[in-house]
Amino acid sequence: MIILKENNLDIDTYLELRASVNWKTLSRPQAEKALAHSLFTVCAYEGDRPVGMGRIVGDGVVIDYIQDLVVRPDRQAKGIGRKVIERLIAYVKETKLEDTEIMLCLMCAKGREEFYKKFDFMARPTDSLGPGMIQYIK
Repeated sequence: MIILKENNLDIDTYLELRASVNWKTLSRPQAEKALAHSLFTVCAYEGDRPVGMGRIVGDGVVIDYIQDLVVRPDRQAKGIGRKVIERLIAYVKETKLEDTEIMLCLMCAKGREEFYKKFDFMARPTDSLGPGMIQYIK
């Protein structure tokens, strides 16, 4: 059974789950600050083992981002990612200001677009929205 724990994601678990999907290595200070600046985190556990996570970053009123949505490769395609993203989306809906609209954005790994489309995310570019862009600063 999968249990979601909110706002208890620790540095070691965060780094371990990122490493499980071969994401860019972060320093401990980077991880610590990233977690401290998160608006909300969710960690999925199967028994005592962390098997997935996700977090929300942003300003909480105009724009939020789903960041670091990870499910261990050996636990993918078992509904864990669905549970995590549904909770992240619910958090944004619960905390947005009344009678306003908030943008919820993400950048997904190549090949994962169909997963996010199930949750009403749209790929860019569209007729009215340009492509998402990124810059890495060393």
